[in-house]
Amino acid sequence: MNSVFSINGPVVKVKDTSDFSMMEMVYVGNKRLIGEVISVNSDETTIQVYEVTTGLRPGEPVVGTGAPVSATLGPGIISNIFDGIERPLRDIEAVCGAYIAEGVSVNSIDEDKKWQITMIVKEGDFLESGAIYAVCPETPVVEHRCLVPPGISGEVIYAAPDGEYRVNDVVCRLKAEDGTEHELTLFHKWPIKQPRPFTKRLPIDRPLITGQRVIDTILPIAKGGTAAVPGGFGTGKTMTQHQLAKWCDADIIVYIGCGERGNEMTQVLEEFSGLIDPKTNRPLTDRTVLIANTSNMPVAAREASIYTGITIAEYYRDMGYHIAIMADSTSRWAEALREISGRLEEMPAEEGFPAYLPSRLSEFYERAGYVESLNGSEGSVTIIGAVSPQGSDFSEPVTQNTKRFVRCFWALDKSLAYARHYPAINWNDSYSEYTDDLSEYYYKNVDPDFLVCRQRISSMLIEENKLMEIVKLIGADVLPDDQKLTIETARVIRVGFLQQNAYHKDDTYVPLDKQYKMMKTILKLYDECRSAVDSGVPFSLISETGIFEKVIKMKYDIPNDKPAKFIELETEIEQAVRKAVKQSAEEGR
Repeated sequence: MNSVFSINGPVVKVKDTSDFSMMEMVYVGNKRLIGEVISVNSDETTIQVYEVTTGLRPGEPVVGTGAPVSATLGPGIISNIFDGIERPLRDIEAVCGAYIAEGVSVNSIDEDKKWQITMIVKEGDFLESGAIYAVCPETPVVEHRCLVPPGISGEVIYAAPDGEYRVNDVVCRLKAEDGTEHELTLFHKWPIKQPRPFTKRLPIDRPLITGQRVIDTILPIAKGGTAAVPGGFGTGKTMTQHQLAKWCDADIIVYIGCGERGNEMTQVLEEFSGLIDPKTNRPLTDRTVLIANTSNMPVAAREASIYTGITIAEYYRDMGYHIAIMADSTSRWAEALREISGRLEEMPAEEGFPAYLPSRLSEFYERAGYVESLNGSEGSVTIIGAVSPQGSDFSEPVTQNTKRFVRCFWALDKSLAYARHYPAINWNDSYSEYTDDLSEYYYKNVDPDFLVCRQRISSMLIEENKLMEIVKLIGADVLPDDQKLTIETARVIRVGFLQQNAYHKDDTYVPLDKQYKMMKTILKLYDECRSAVDSGVPFSLISETGIFEKVIKMKYDIPNDKPAKFIELETEIEQAVRKAVKQSAEEGR
């Protein structure tokens, strides 16, 4: 019998054994704590334990399972809330109360619940890996499609009749070409650290529409893309991810609370359960999976929570769904790696993080993508990871290494957050590399002029940034009128377009068509005013008409379903400028 030799926090060592293999899942101690083998040599085996090791003693047994740490994939995942190793927290609460007891054993999905299954194969059919053999309504808005596990194929020799079945019931049998028979139930297991296979990657050419103007228009992300949301304490990382989870046009949301405060996860639960999904008029939880690994839970399980979440996302991707993952936050995950690395006495790299931090980050973000699955359907996994640099220092290792593996960087700014500018994404420090990839989508589905307007809006913000440096030195009064116009128009862009009110019924989510019309209106204002200024009309006369404030308020005054009102606003702009021109001519006499 193998037994515990030494214990150092979540790191446990076993001496003189060759019974375990790398990445094998093991049970540690009399309480059967879940662990994973992370190092093997001729002298000792090192195990990372995903539960609290308080009370564990040397000499207690260590038992191998012969299999890697795996996620259970089947109906019952959607609308559930799991800990980092896919144990359902509601069921754990029923067993041991508000706090998770060591070694508590609860099935990941309910094995007693019956599901109404419709078989879509018959005897004699040949099924390849990834093929769909049965479907059932998992929630009122998500159809669960049972998949043949990767690596298995064969002829159907038994297909159960339609009816109600438990997840453990055999509903299909396959006979492989070598004569081996495989029994298929409603679920299968998959190693969380092994990416699920697919046929091929597809071009990333359509946006993940979020309804947030600064993202959709200025800093877009594509379905199957990756984004980082770095920001210091209080800049709104979690709230930004909440808003994206509520409104983005993904089919399913996987929200991973990795090392976050418990009250924030409570807020997620309360908000999501109370929010009605605008696409289905059902609670948002009907298409959401929550993984909660709060800051008071075992530190090693933070690493597992990230991989558990991405594995669940890949599973639903293979069914043909588009998944958005909110990982909040990868910095807490990196801190867990640093703590475990220190206990393993590994040589530290920059700021104490392990030297393999970049490779772990890349392993995670590279599992995003828009793919053709093994059964021929198209699906995507989009990863949006929050980063929490200490003191808002974006030069620290986690932020810098994350930038290497993402193509979208939404830098949150403390000064914008404190000024109550939501979302607090600094357009000067942020970037998106997806704009060119999405150009054809904007051309066909919004307007051929969309990217031209976006470029002009972005250029005006850059020009304002340069002019404000001059204003700080010599003041705004000495600027020529055309530069005053640029600064005032940029203010309209910042306050009227980039700033958004999450609590306003029309401003919390804005469709792309309205975003385009808002840009056109702002540029119409600039062009009309620029023409007047170039003809000698003082900018002060145009400003006094109040038209700039009127344009700022269009986000509230024009409902999402009444785009015709933009024509009225453009008419008001023309009238205001004509009034200023007329007044200037009268004063000139």
